Amino acid sequence: MHLLRALGIQLVSWIVALFALRYTITPPAGLGSVVIMQAGIAGAFALAMRAPRWWVMIHLLFSPLIVITRTLAIAPAWYLAAFVALAAVFWSTFRSRVPLFLTNQATARSLLQALPQDRAIHLVDLGCGTGGLLRRLALSRPDCTFTGVENAPLPWLVARWTNRGLPNVTIRRQDLWAVDLGDFDVIYAFLSPVPMPRLGRKAAIEMRPQALFISNSFTIPGMRADRVIDNDPAARPLHVYGFAARRGKNGRTVVEPEAELRADSTALSGDGHGLIAE
Repeated sequence: MHLLRALGIQLVSWIVALFALRYTITPPAGLGSVVIMQAGIAGAFALAMRAPRWWVMIHLLFSPLIVITRTLAIAPAWYLAAFVALAAVFWSTFRSRVPLFLTNQATARSLLQALPQDRAIHLVDLGCGTGGLLRRLALSRPDCTFTGVENAPLPWLVARWTNRGLPNVTIRRQDLWAVDLGDFDVIYAFLSPVPMPRLGRKAAIEMRPQALFISNSFTIPGMRADRVIDNDPAARPLHVYGFAARRGKNGRTVVEPEAELRADSTALSGDGHGLIAE
């Protein structure tokens, strides 16, 4: 849900709530009743617009939290500090709809086993977050090279600090859509369902032959994974795609349905992503 649409829902909900309470309740209700009604209307609008569940929760809590915080004796500077901290962590998540996901240790072990064992590889983590996964992989496979891509300032700084001193790890502050996937043998991503169709098209165009695309939890719509690694109950499923086996005689990737992942460079236009995380 885009920010302007979310703000529009809040504004319309306030108008509806004030109008309803003004003309249906006598005497006029207090602020608490208005806020409760506004929150319910905003949540209903979000559900009707099929917003993600976490956006529905934001709409339900937005106005009540504003009223509650106004009753607390908190200096304005603390609100500014909190805003800056949240912006540094979540950056433009409201646009990308990709929250901060961290790969747990069990999933890291599954990913390590999925990597080619007979040769050194170069892996990129699209949205490396705080860099914990890259550190675990780099220490386990010192023969390989690992690159982390992170757009949010604070996670990027943490990732650089976490992986300092590791010669086989590079951390970039970069938008994932600016990354050339043809530079890597393995592409790993733990994002959300939202960017997967576009990322699948980008991978189909750019990935080198024999390279692997590994997605944590989320599939590429319209394309079957070559295999799914979900042996460990504590780990999240890893969907492994090999695009080379799907290329036809003309070099284009054949998928089901073909229109879903058509190798058309114009399909890569649109908004950039915000924070994506490991």
